[in-house]
Amino acid sequence: MDLLITYDVNTTTPEGQRRLRQVAKTCEGIGHRVQKSVFEVVCDQVQRLRLEARLLEIIDADNDSVRIYQMNHGAFELARHLGAATDPDHRGPLIV
Repeated sequence: MDLLITYDVNTTTPEGQRRLRQVAKTCEGIGHRVQKSVFEVVCDQVQRLRLEARLLEIIDADNDSVRIYQMNHGAFELARHLGAATDPDHRGPLIV
């Protein structure tokens, strides 16, 4: 499945800054960063459930927000890029 993950972590405290780094590192471990707080992920159902569980462990649900959009298969290949953009190989190996 193709997922678009966006997040907004409250970084006004040192704890929030730590959570931001942990969310980013977790997403980097499974997908491609396409903007500062936006990742494109190709995964299976088990990987998605593990990702969601890990993100729930990290975030402060009262102050942080993570949105996960399930996209149609192949949606990333149809994305139009304007300006300085990355063009990751979503179906190839992910090197962390």
